[in-house]
Amino acid sequence: MQSEPHDVPDRRAAVGGPGAGEVDRGDGLGTSRRAVLRAAMVLPLAAACAAPQSGVRPSAPAAPTTTAAPATSAARPPTGEVDRATSGRPEVALTFHGAGDPDLARRVLGTLHDRGAAVTVLAVGTWLQQYPDAAGMVTDLGHELGNHTWSHRDIDAMGERDARVEIERCRDRIAASTGGPGAFFRPSQAQHATPAVRALAAAAGYPTVLSYDVDSRDFTDPGSAAIRRNVAAATAGSVVSLHLGHPGTLAALPGLLDDLAGRGLTPVTATRLFG
Repeated sequence: MQSEPHDVPDRRAAVGGPGAGEVDRGDGLGTSRRAVLRAAMVLPLAAACAAPQSGVRPSAPAAPTTTAAPATSAARPPTGEVDRATSGRPEVALTFHGAGDPDLARRVLGTLHDRGAAVTVLAVGTWLQQYPDAAGMVTDLGHELGNHTWSHRDIDAMGERDARVEIERCRDRIAASTGGPGAFFRPSQAQHATPAVRALAAAAGYPTVLSYDVDSRDFTDPGSAAIRRNVAAATAGSVVSLHLGHPGTLAALPGLLDDLAGRGLTPVTATRLFG
C-alpha cells in the first residue's frame, strides 16, 4: 500500500539529542524521546498496511483477449477431389455435362428453373465457343458454371502439357463469358482425376475437382424410366452426373424431380452442397 504524504513519519524529530532543539514539557520526556515513541508506534502500523492481508487473494491477471475471425457468407468447398458432401442436409447436387443441342439444353435448364432447382453445369469449352450465348443461358437462370475441359478428350491419358491446355483454355473461355473461371473442374471421360490432373487444375484456379457418386447413365440413352431408377440411388449429400444434350434426360426430368421431392431431397448447386 502506497503511503500518502501525511503517513510518512518526520525522521528529523527522531535524530539529535538534548540541546538539538529539544524542549522539556515537565512530563519527564524530551521532545526527541516523544518523537522516537511516535515513530515506534507509526512504523508497525505502516508495515501492517503494506503487508497482504490474510484471506484476501490478489486479483487474477486479466485473461488475454482474442480477436474473432471475420464471418464469411458461406464456407468454401474442400480442396482436392470430392464426390459427395457430409453436411447431413437433405440436399443433392444435380451436375450436368454442358454440351450438345443448345435448344435442348435451354429446355432442360428452364425446366429446372421453373421447378426451383439450381444445378451446376460443367461446360465443354468448344461448346461455349460454338454457342456464345450458352454461358449466359446457364447463369441467367440461377445455375452455376464449371470447367469440363476444352475438347472433352480423355484428360487422364494426356501428357502434362496437353492436359494443362485443356483445363486452361476452357477456363479462359468461361472467364471471357462470365468474368470468372467457374466454380469447379471436372475431368473429361473420367469419373476421377489423377493426382497429376488435380495438381494442374489447382494451379489453374480450381482447388476443388468435382466428381460424383451417382451416375444417371443418361448418355447411353436408356430411356427416362431407367434414368429415374439410376438417380434413385442418390441420398443426402450425393452428387449426380447428368447431361444436357440427351432427349431422355429432358423426358426424365419432371419425374426425377418428383422422386427427389418425395424423399425430402432438394437439388442445389455444388457450391451450396459443399458450403
